[in-house]
Amino acid sequence: LQKSLSETFGADKYSRARKEVLTYMFSRPMQMALYFCTGVLNDETLFHHYALNVPFYTHFTSPIRRYADIVVHRLLSASLGARSPIKMEKEAIQKQADHCNDRKMASKRVQELSADLFFSVFVRVRP
Repeated sequence: LQKSLSETFGADKYSRARKEVLTYMFSRPMQMALYFCTGVLNDETLFHHYALNVPFYTHFTSPIRRYADIVVHRLLSASLGARSPIKMEKEAIQKQADHCNDRKMASKRVQELSADLFFSVFVRVRP
């Protein structure tokens, strides 16, 4: 896919714009990653990362960035014995994950609507 896209972009003055538009169009329909508590899922195939083709996957960044990352850091630390276990039931952790997913979806929707609004204004003011 990347090779095909690179050939499609070309090398003229509009190639960068084509690259941005096509990359956005191809990535938009991809399923967004969701946070979940492994303890509430019985099907381990749901832990699979499609693009990386690995059976078990977790993702997190610096724990100062998002609450979900803080939870993952705490759970990993506890599983490695570096801190005491989190005193939350798995259902409560899943409830937190659901809340993080809702906020992430809302944020993505606002971002998309903002881009649509900007594009509408841009088209309107340009002859």
